[in-house]
Amino acid sequence: MKQYLFYTCLALASLMSPSCTGDANPLYRNADAPVDRRVEDLLGRMTVEEKVKQLDMYRGAEVADMEGHEAVACSAEKVAAAIGTSGIGSVHDLYPLKAETANDIQRYAVEKTRLGIPVLFIEEGLHGYCGKESTTFPIPLQLAGAFDTTLVRKIGEVIAAESRAHGTAMILGPVLDVARDPRWGRLEETYGEDPYLVALNGTAIVRGMQGGSLAQPNTVVAEPKHFAAHGLPEAGSNTAPVLAGERELRTTFLFPFEKAVREGGARGIMAAYHELDGIPSASNRWLLTDILRREWGFDGFVLSDLGAIKMTLETHRTARDTTHALAESLKAGLNMQFYDFGHATLLAAVEEALATGLLTGRELDNAVRDILRVKFLLGLFESPYTDPALLETFHSDAHQALALEAAQKSIVLLKNEGSVLPLEKENLRIAVVGELAESTYPGGYSHPRKQGISILDGLRQRAGKGQTVAFEKGYSFRGTESGLLQRAVSLARSSDVVVVVVGENMRIVGEGKDRADITLDSEQTNLVNALQTTGTPTVAVLFNGRPLAVNEIAQSVPAVLETWFSGEKGGLAIADVLLGRVNPSGKLSVTIPRSIGQVPFYYYGKPSSRHAYVDEKRGPLYAFGHGLSYTTFEYSNMNVSPGQIGPDGSATVRLTVTNTGDREGEEVVQLYIRDVTGSVATPVKALKGFRRVSLKPGESREVDFHIGAEALWLWNREMKRVVEPGEFTVMAGRASDNILLEGSLTVTE
Repeated sequence: MKQYLFYTCLALASLMSPSCTGDANPLYRNADAPVDRRVEDLLGRMTVEEKVKQLDMYRGAEVADMEGHEAVACSAEKVAAAIGTSGIGSVHDLYPLKAETANDIQRYAVEKTRLGIPVLFIEEGLHGYCGKESTTFPIPLQLAGAFDTTLVRKIGEVIAAESRAHGTAMILGPVLDVARDPRWGRLEETYGEDPYLVALNGTAIVRGMQGGSLAQPNTVVAEPKHFAAHGLPEAGSNTAPVLAGERELRTTFLFPFEKAVREGGARGIMAAYHELDGIPSASNRWLLTDILRREWGFDGFVLSDLGAIKMTLETHRTARDTTHALAESLKAGLNMQFYDFGHATLLAAVEEALATGLLTGRELDNAVRDILRVKFLLGLFESPYTDPALLETFHSDAHQALALEAAQKSIVLLKNEGSVLPLEKENLRIAVVGELAESTYPGGYSHPRKQGISILDGLRQRAGKGQTVAFEKGYSFRGTESGLLQRAVSLARSSDVVVVVVGENMRIVGEGKDRADITLDSEQTNLVNALQTTGTPTVAVLFNGRPLAVNEIAQSVPAVLETWFSGEKGGLAIADVLLGRVNPSGKLSVTIPRSIGQVPFYYYGKPSSRHAYVDEKRGPLYAFGHGLSYTTFEYSNMNVSPGQIGPDGSATVRLTVTNTGDREGEEVVQLYIRDVTGSVATPVKALKGFRRVSLKPGESREVDFHIGAEALWLWNREMKRVVEPGEFTVMAGRASDNILLEGSLTVTE
């Protein structure tokens, strides 16, 4: 009771603060003052209610007039009711059609509230801002297959520019979960199975989104998610428990986040849904405070995943009531709720937590402080409004060209027996078969009505001299049309080549769409088999958001192309690869298993990870890093220098790559390292470098890699990150299962 009276008095005292008694130039308004001093000054002027409202997120429909996904205008009545005189932390699901809508909401917050704290507009932008007519890039799983972090950084810049042009200053992404189970529907959102590849791509896109300064008009706060290890749910079921020890967490699942925070400077983090060793991520002090803030120096704020705090009460049952749930999460280091509880409930619960001692005033201030710091870093106090002119570059030709380039570089040629591809002959009669050939789906977390270019339309637009493109569905996911298979077979017999498109439709892939079976359905399998009986050369194009076990196709179809969900320009990019206008250079960012029984299956396994079964072949169907070209490459002259270093030393790996084929192409050279003997078990091989090299026919080029402590360290038995003395095998090749050169490096005491 005494503590409650103390905070009541504190609230009354703040109402008599200088901002209310004629202080026209409070320190927090001084743009020349250090950010931390401005934060402390503002924090000291706030009432408990004003602080709690900064921890809250409001829906766009609570402040604006909506038409479906988008806000068409600010609602003065709604804004006044929602923001009042105390302000609010953030608004999500707004997606204003024009910057003026966000500006009108912001104007109320700045001019009509007691302290004038700006609102933070937060939206989705996983592979493109999710507003109407934005530029949509390939899904992250595919982007990682380009093995091109410069490209990914440019994509981050576009996402930021298109988001900020609408007033959005924070994006819920990237997803830095290391994905190991294709049953999990959200695998498409990740950068794959390898922690190094995930880390480099994640850091690149964070840097692209945040730029040199968050106060620039074309940058946003990046918010890596889902912290942490959300990509390894039990049985591949979304939000299920994660079963991993601390060493595995630090080595594999925390590493991409650490890189994004320490090197990328990420100012946002999203706490995950799941529990880890019995403790929900949203109330895990070890994750949110000990590691994130104390070890890594994170100075941004942590947002709950949608309803994650509420899950501690209703799902995990580690909280006894709303007050307890909120207090535990805020004490652990979480800053802002995401639609967890109603606004009045949030305020009442925090006030009760303060009154009963579940939460201290200092802990509440800690939560608010981080949010205010980010708002200051964004320059919202100096420049709260968005310049409408920024929309002039929205979905520009340059942005669309980048989307096309990204898709072209990340499509993976899995198989090309007999050089069926490319389809370059004149007067070629091309049969396109499969309902998915007409799909315009650009991938999950896109605008609900966003349509890309379909594979069928792409082929029609790109068809060469005298080439014709005819289409039959062959099957229907709805199963209501008859005669489809027969018409497809007839078309195949009268054609020179068949391009059959199979995979997943949006109803079975994405968040909350986990699968127990990752094979194709019987209709698609029967279609492919029937087409094979015609004797017409067949190319299978996979259109999917997760690895699919396509054994029959891999065995019987001469050419297989993995295209994932390639964004808005996907159909053109796929056509470019099929027709030989672009030489494929993408590599798999994830293992494709032979069957569901092998799952989880990833190349980054320990020596005892055997995957040996009496009813299944060993090895994956297609390994991490695999990807063919229309030309050939030779690797030679590998040298590791010096061959012996100390624990803090470094070495250079140099090798030569030669294009031995008859056309220009790009090769992704991959460097792997194995710790021959360690104090703890380590992977058989681990990716530690990659280079994309463009070579003309007959051209050779030297490729260099740097090996330092980060490539060699491990978490030892004392849970310390060290480089241990001993021998390391250095490997270079085309894929994790196609090592062409080996060398050795010794670390001395």
